[in-house]
Amino acid sequence: MRIALTIAGSDSGGGAGIQADLKTFQQFGVFGTSAIVALTAQNTLGVRLVEPVSAAMVEAQLQALADDLPPDAVKSGMLATSELVAQVAAAIRRFGWTRYVLDPVMVATSGDRLLSADAEATVQRELLPLAMLVTPNLEEAAILTDMTVEHEAAMIAAGQRLLELGAGAALVKGGHLPGNVLVDVLVTPDRVQRFSHPRIDTTSTHGTGCTLSAAITAGLARGDTLPDAVANALDYLHRAIASAPGLGGGHGPVDHGTGARWPAPTHDHGTGAR
Repeated sequence: MRIALTIAGSDSGGGAGIQADLKTFQQFGVFGTSAIVALTAQNTLGVRLVEPVSAAMVEAQLQALADDLPPDAVKSGMLATSELVAQVAAAIRRFGWTRYVLDPVMVATSGDRLLSADAEATVQRELLPLAMLVTPNLEEAAILTDMTVEHEAAMIAAGQRLLELGAGAALVKGGHLPGNVLVDVLVTPDRVQRFSHPRIDTTSTHGTGCTLSAAITAGLARGDTLPDAVANALDYLHRAIASAPGLGGGHGPVDHGTGARWPAPTHDHGTGAR
C-alpha cells in the first residue's frame, strides 16, 4: 500500500485540516500519516483559537515518519507561523520528498486568518520552489503573486507567475468567482488545462481546499500523472460537496465518505497549450 503524508493543523470540527486529509486518503486507497503543526479550536461557524505545536515536536513527527513510514507523496496545509513554514521546508528538502503538494492555507472559509502575515513571504520563498503543485484559491494566488486575480485570464496569468517563482505547476481555484459554472485552471510548463463543474448552491464548503489537495496527493502517491490526479480529485470533491450531510450552523463539512473514482469521468478539462 502506498503512503501519503499530510503536514497541517488539526480541525476540532473534523471538516478540514488533518482530519479531512486522512479521511480523503482513505477513500483513495492510500495509507495516511500525519504531522500536526498546530491545534485549532473551530467548528462550522469559525476558528476560536490556533495554537502552534513546538518545533521539537514537529521535527520528531517528521523524522519518525521518514525513518519508518516514508511517504510516496506529501502535502502541507495550514502551517501557522513563519518559523514552522521554514522548518517544514527544511524537512522536505532534507528527506527528498519531491511529490509535494503545497496548499497555501492562509484564510479559512469562514474568513478567519490561519497564517500570520510574515509567514506568507516565507511560503513564497521557502515552499513554493519545492512544490510539484501549488493549489491556491483566488485570494491566496493574489497574495503569492502580488497580482489582482478576479477572472479566468488572471487566474492563468497568476498560475504562470507561480511557475516563474519556482512551483512545478499551479492549480488556481476559481470557486470564489461569480457565475453558475465553477472553473479551475491547471498551469504547467507546457500547457493550461481548464476544469469546469456546475456550481452547487450550498454552504457546505468547509475544508474543500484541504480535501482537494489531499485527494491530489493521494493520486500522486498512487502513481497517477499530475493531470489525472487533479481530474480525479476534482471529481471526488464535486461529489463530496453534492452529498454533504448539512452539519452545523455555518459552513458545514463535505461528505468525505463519497467514494473516489479513478479515472474520473471526462469533463471539459483539455484546452491544450496556451
